[in-house]
Amino acid sequence: MDIQTIPRKKVTAAVVSQERIAEQIYDLWIETELARDAHAGQFVAVYPHNAATLLPRPISICETDAEAYRLRLVYRVAGRGTAEFSSYRAHDTVDVLGVLGNGFPTERAAGKRVFLMGGGIGIPPMLQLAKELDAQKQILLGYRDQNLFLHEDLGRYGQVYIATEDGSVGVRGNVMDIIRVNELTADVIMACGPMPMLRAVKEYAAAQGMEAYISLEERMACGVGACLGCVCATKDVDSHSHVHNARICTDGPVFEAGEVNI
Repeated sequence: MDIQTIPRKKVTAAVVSQERIAEQIYDLWIETELARDAHAGQFVAVYPHNAATLLPRPISICETDAEAYRLRLVYRVAGRGTAEFSSYRAHDTVDVLGVLGNGFPTERAAGKRVFLMGGGIGIPPMLQLAKELDAQKQILLGYRDQNLFLHEDLGRYGQVYIATEDGSVGVRGNVMDIIRVNELTADVIMACGPMPMLRAVKEYAAAQGMEAYISLEERMACGVGACLGCVCATKDVDSHSHVHNARICTDGPVFEAGEVNI
């Protein structure tokens, strides 16, 4: 079944475990049937119990265990909703809508040399992508400092290169500096991270004549494409809004870099 045709479901999931793995970064495993249909680059919308927070929070899928019906969500506490999530413990329950988004086109990179590039909270989606991708993987990770969450997990699936903003580990700078310092080359880029990083990835890919697929991080309201609250400018006209925009929650979050104006 095509990813886009998998029906969305709102389910009640059970918390399996949770731990704090870096400053304001939490590693949450939940048990849910949604794990059977989840793929790299997709996300779920998690509903806080506190009704005052109103809207669900979109959280990217870090890892799946389809056989055990488990999803791994690694997220940063950024407000009241995610602060509530960080209090959850084993056997708590949480309502989740999923699976959402289109995911990375792993078939486009099969058998090729691939840069997997993650920056900050854009690092977690790289883990499931590294697991699914049948390719020669070079994993480029950008952190603020020496709190290198998930780098050991990712190291099981390819060569990991690290950049830190403060220079405490690896290359001083960002993921683009890793390429320059180590003189790395690849055929395809798949990336997730803050907008300045994705703009740099797009520019680099265009200059090198490479395919690049970027996952856009954006605040979302409904998560299902109805509210048009998370749009980005595109080359083509959207069939829903009839303007040069795409809905990140449904048309994305992963786009071919040349398709979007960022």
